[in-house]
Amino acid sequence: MSHFGMPSFDYLGEQIQTVLSEPSTPHGLARALRHVAKEIELHRYHHATERAWPDGRIDQKPTKIQIGGGTHRVDGFFNIDAVPPADLLWDVREGIPLHDETVQLIFSEHFLEHIDYPRSVKNYVREAHRVLRPGGQIITGVPDATFALSQYPGPLDPGDEMVERWYAKRSCRPDINTRLDLVNLVFRDQDDDPKYTPHLWAYDYEKLVQLFTEAGFATVEPWTFDPKIANGKRRWGSVYVVASK
Repeated sequence: MSHFGMPSFDYLGEQIQTVLSEPSTPHGLARALRHVAKEIELHRYHHATERAWPDGRIDQKPTKIQIGGGTHRVDGFFNIDAVPPADLLWDVREGIPLHDETVQLIFSEHFLEHIDYPRSVKNYVREAHRVLRPGGQIITGVPDATFALSQYPGPLDPGDEMVERWYAKRSCRPDINTRLDLVNLVFRDQDDDPKYTPHLWAYDYEKLVQLFTEAGFATVEPWTFDPKIANGKRRWGSVYVVASK
């Protein structure tokens, strides 16, 4: 079968797990293989849906969608994510599987920093512009790089609020020794922890404005946090914008 067929990917995944189970597998190789194994898992979900909608457009035409919501579900929003639970399992790095100008509102938070820049990020933003109706909006929240950098350089207080809020219960806590360690975590959070997806790019308000403006959005403005939509645990240390088509 073609190397793009699922049985081939299943076999590759099995081989990777075999290598990872070997105590002699070097740390660097294990890190790389864990990343490949994760991508195979994402492809498996995406491919299953893609087989049902080979033209990349589903029949449904939801007017409010959430991207990458994970377990935080928003009432009234159709949730698209690469992994369960979701209303539709789809890897939006490959596009948004909705029809042109059918969506009124898109919402995502703490998603954009987890996909590669510029290729996937800019493609996702262009796709959002395509599926939105004229006047439609996309709300985006991300960790605020300006906030993370605002106290650098400077000493790290053992009781630093960012550490306590974001990292106190994580395995990386003992290795947060300087202010720069915190900066690195914001830019590439949990780079080698299988429980968390790493950060691949950092954003501030200026970068978000540039990103959405480049994709053709008419206005990009700060978004007033609404706990009926957004996750209250994400508010602290984040920046949110709303871009209008």
